[in-house]
Amino acid sequence: MTYCVGMMLERGLVFMSDTRTNAGLDNVSTFRKMTTWEAAGERSITLMSAGNLATTQAVVSLLDERSKTPEDRAPSLLAVPSMFQAARMVADTLREVIENHADTGQRADSTFNATLILGGQIKGGPSRLFLIYPEGNFIEAAEDTPFFQIGETKYGRPILVRAYERDMSFDAAMKLLLVSFDSTLKANLTVGAPFDFHCYEKDSLETGITGRVAGDDAYFQSISQGWGDALREALDMLPDFSLKAKDDE
Repeated sequence: MTYCVGMMLERGLVFMSDTRTNAGLDNVSTFRKMTTWEAAGERSITLMSAGNLATTQAVVSLLDERSKTPEDRAPSLLAVPSMFQAARMVADTLREVIENHADTGQRADSTFNATLILGGQIKGGPSRLFLIYPEGNFIEAAEDTPFFQIGETKYGRPILVRAYERDMSFDAAMKLLLVSFDSTLKANLTVGAPFDFHCYEKDSLETGITGRVAGDDAYFQSISQGWGDALREALDMLPDFSLKAKDDE
């Protein structure tokens, strides 16, 4: 399983993905699920993936290969004029890969499915964020839907819904995401550290701050412990349920 989040802020875009893949409890591996393409001063595009590993790797490989091919021979993420066109290209590539896999051997479309988050900015347009489905259609983040999740989304969503603010800093957004990821990995062993991240500064048109947070990272451990302590303290502050009062009703 996977957990990835793409988030829109007034300052720019924040991406985070886990790196765990598994085919059973005794076959756990680490694979990077975030890829960035850049033409400094002209565009920065980031893609995160969840789903069948062969499918997602094929999609990334095709996009990467075509970005190095002359435009008259193949369309390229480094040549499309807008983020909308980039989303269409990625969606078409995903559909192409899934259809090619499904047409070979025993047909089981869902086996080859994948979902993607695409975000970034191309010169002349705003920074944009898209969620791309296996069918090849997609939706765009907006005021009412300022972040997207893919993979194992349910455990980390409540903290995002309650604490997200569009004007938060990158530092605050990273803290929020790490709490969300910590909540997810504690509930589901198929999600795990290290976590890759990318903070893209709006209008910079180049790759921003990137890095990887290990499971034993001191800050992450303090966040994990502090969040657990804060939840217990908040629970203790709430009034206890009264069984006696219910009996008296």
